Amino acid sequence: MDLLANLANLGHGFTVALSWNYLLYCLAGVILGTFVGVLPGLGTVTAISMLMPFTFGLDPLEALIMLSGIFYGGLYGGSTASILLNLPGTPASAVVALDGYPMAQQGRAGVPLFMTAIASFVGGCTALVMVGLAAPAIVQIAMEFGSAEYFSMMLLGLIAAAAASSDMPLHSIGMVIVGLLLGMVGMDIVSGMMRFTFGVPIMAEGISFIVVAMAFFGLAEVITNLEPHVHRQMVQQVGGWRSMMPTRDEARRSVGAMLRGTPLGAFLGALPGAGPTIASFMAYTVEKRVSSHPERFGKGAIEGVVAPEAANNAAAQTGYIPTLTLGIPGDAVGALILGTLIMHGIAPGPRVISSHPDLFWGLIASMWIGNFLLLWVNIPFINIWIKILSIPYRILYPAIMVFLCIGVYSVSNSAFQLFLLAGLGGAGYLFAKLGCPASPLLLGLILGPMMEENLRRALLIGRGNPMVFLESPISAGILSLCAALLILMIAMPIVRERKSRNKQGNQTE
Repeated sequence: MDLLANLANLGHGFTVALSWNYLLYCLAGVILGTFVGVLPGLGTVTAISMLMPFTFGLDPLEALIMLSGIFYGGLYGGSTASILLNLPGTPASAVVALDGYPMAQQGRAGVPLFMTAIASFVGGCTALVMVGLAAPAIVQIAMEFGSAEYFSMMLLGLIAAAAASSDMPLHSIGMVIVGLLLGMVGMDIVSGMMRFTFGVPIMAEGISFIVVAMAFFGLAEVITNLEPHVHRQMVQQVGGWRSMMPTRDEARRSVGAMLRGTPLGAFLGALPGAGPTIASFMAYTVEKRVSSHPERFGKGAIEGVVAPEAANNAAAQTGYIPTLTLGIPGDAVGALILGTLIMHGIAPGPRVISSHPDLFWGLIASMWIGNFLLLWVNIPFINIWIKILSIPYRILYPAIMVFLCIGVYSVSNSAFQLFLLAGLGGAGYLFAKLGCPASPLLLGLILGPMMEENLRRALLIGRGNPMVFLESPISAGILSLCAALLILMIAMPIVRERKSRNKQGNQTE
């Protein structure tokens, strides 16, 4: 009965979303989101923040459809910037650069761009079907999570990020710790005291993710490529559709990656506080662990591009469940969507589905339509995106620097952020030279404040007893996974080294 009722509600949502005004706002949102995502230095959070005042005169569904289109359109476009220029606009697209960027350097940029469009479409549409058919059940699972479970889930995301980013686990764990320390800069969430601000008032707001992302992935890359001995292979001529098609083996591996990444992303996206970032890193970790050739990852493995892209788009769609039904945003975009709802007089909560069925089901249907529109907007223009690689260095890098400075300055309209960009960019360059990956640092910076808040809250509930994290079966299970993953991270390099030694010994004999 519930299944038939949900199908009927989804059908009603399509009748609402197919109205010409909603279609127009959906198209405007996805095109603008793709454009913003492609441009390095900008992001969906900035775009949505700037456009929120313009939605005051719209009805709530029109506003949500357009802002949501910017969100998942930005995820599509963000992968383009990651693959072509190694400049992710969001943390979720940062992991796509690990294998997408090497493929672009090999002269095969069309393949990851084509496959990310397909993976995004499959992940997004499949997740929306899951939302439409299983929304009540997912809400019940999400409501089981308390502070201890949130902390454990975020800890698992950090360990997974460290496991996915490097074959040297100590380097990755060290970068996670650096990210957590950067996340502690600013005002203490409980006492209100200033921490690590060095007397700079603007540092009370903390260090913005945008500044760190642009410094470590943008400015550090520019500095590296300005070295006289570095000569990157650039795509000088792009073929037709045939050059964008993956090989038969890559297509086979992509199907499995999408089938694993989509449900994982959909589940994690429905959990408050998880979202596309953790889903993307977790999907990459899973693919690296199940692969029979993990050494290909980081050097241009197609499943390292497809799985995170399917997962982050699936998580983006199901992330609306805690935002709309529980009032708990999973990330900054969720917070903006939540603010838009409240601004239009709609109180988010468990009754939003029954009280505003046109809004909830119309939004779900519009996102399905938006994924179709994005598929047709992105694939025909792949050749245009690839041509970015053929821009001469003397034009490309100054242009990147301009976008970096615009994006960073827009964080707080302060020149101090530009000095911070320069300092962190130099640090990112040194870390890259030492073989320390930047992705774990980025995730540590984002999850650090939320982890601290949930850690303190859980300890207050448990009256200072750390066993509160093991009393919950869900939290205990997640922490067990954390321990197993840590042991695996430490053991795998040792086993690999022993195998190589035995192989060398056999060859010597």
